Amino acid sequence: MNEKLSLLKQLIILAQADNKVNNQEYNFILRIAKMLLVSQEELDSLFEKQIEYSPPKSEFERIVQFYRLVLLANVDLHLADEELEMMRNAGLYLGLHAQAMEEIFIRMRKNEKGIVPEEELINVFKTSYN
Repeated sequence: MNEKLSLLKQLIILAQADNKVNNQEYNFILRIAKMLLVSQEELDSLFEKQIEYSPPKSEFERIVQFYRLVLLANVDLHLADEELEMMRNAGLYLGLHAQAMEEIFIRMRKNEKGIVPEEELINVFKTSYN
């Protein structure tokens, strides 16, 4: 359960990076919480408390978590510099390849909705590790 809460807390930190959490961001995090079988009450408590972050163990799961951050950052169709910096730091903390992340950020800016398709994101990381 700690890993689930840790993942949600990371999403909350990203949502708060621009000093506001809008309805779209909150609803996105709530959907992820429900998928992880975390109650809304438990999710809401994460906005107030500190928990130790424990990154996923497998590389694939770390890439999936980074993808969740990418989706959340673009849910309001606005990518703040603070959100970008937080994603960069989170990706490095997850042990992801810096060059691959920068390629993802470039592709995000090129797409009018800021979305990078899941397969494309995974391929960028595969290419960077070869």
